[in-house]
Amino acid sequence: MAILVDKDSKIIVQGITGSEGSFHAGQCLEYGGNVVGGVTPGKGGQTALDGQVPVFNSCLEARKETGANVSLIFVPPPFAADAIMEAASAGIELIVCITEGIPVAQMVEVKAFVETTESRFIGPNCPGILTPEGAKVGIMPGFIAKKGTVGVISKSGTLTYEAVDQLVQQGLGQSTCIGIGGDPIIGTTMKDLLEMFENDPETEAIVMIGEIGGSMEIEAAQYAKDNVTKPIVGFIAGQTAPPGRRMGHAGAIVSGADESAAAKKKLMAECGINVAESPADIGRMVKQVLN
Repeated sequence: MAILVDKDSKIIVQGITGSEGSFHAGQCLEYGGNVVGGVTPGKGGQTALDGQVPVFNSCLEARKETGANVSLIFVPPPFAADAIMEAASAGIELIVCITEGIPVAQMVEVKAFVETTESRFIGPNCPGILTPEGAKVGIMPGFIAKKGTVGVISKSGTLTYEAVDQLVQQGLGQSTCIGIGGDPIIGTTMKDLLEMFENDPETEAIVMIGEIGGSMEIEAAQYAKDNVTKPIVGFIAGQTAPPGRRMGHAGAIVSGADESAAAKKKLMAECGINVAESPADIGRMVKQVLN
C-alpha cells in the first residue's frame, strides 16, 4: 500500500499548457501516473502532451468529465492561490502545489479556505509526492526510488532525493515520499503524515527530514512519542547556520532557542526518534532500526 496517491489516482494538471506544467505533466504520465486532464482557462477543448490529454477551462469541468481526484498545480505565483482554492472548491480530494513564491498573506487565506473543504493540500513550494511503481505527482525524479516499506517526509526537495538514494543503496524501498514544502504556511504538516504512515499497514519505518526554524518538527516529535509505534529516523538541516540568519527556505528562520538544530535534535531523541547527524547516515540508520 501507500498513502495519498497510487496507480488509481486520477490526476489533472493546472497550468498544463505552460512550459513547466507541460514538461512535468509529461514526466508524470511517462512514470505511469494516470494524468487524465489539464486545466488552463480559455484553452478548454484543446489537448496537451501531443494530444494525449484533454484541456479544460476549469477544475470543476475537469472533475466532472474525468472523475479527477488529484490536482497538480504549476501556476505562476500571482495566480497560484486562486488555483488552489479553485481546486478545493471543485471537490478535488488532494491538491499538490509546486509553485514557489506565493505571498504569505495569500497562503493564510488559502489555508483557512481549504480547511473548510474536504480537500487535503500539499505544498506550496514543494517537490510533490512519489509512490514508487504507483504515481508521481510533482517533480521528484522517479528513477531514483524503488517500491518498499519506508515512508519519507521532508521539508527539503533535494534532501528528499538524498534520503531516497541512501535508502536504495541499503536495499530499502519506499512506500510513499512526500515533500511538504519549506514555506512558513503549508497545507499538510509532518504530524499529519506521521499519522498516515502509522496507519498504513505496509509502511514499516519512517524518515522525517526537518530544518531549523519553526515548531513543526517539535510538534511532530511530541506526537510521535505517544502515537507512532513504527521506528522513525530523523534529520535536521541547518546545523551550522548562524543564529537568526535566514538559510534557504522562507520558513527556516530561527526565532527562539527551541527552534535551533541542536534543540530539535535533542527533543527528537528524547521522544524516541533515531537522529542522524548527516544525511549520509539516514539509509544505514533505517536499516539498523528495521533489523
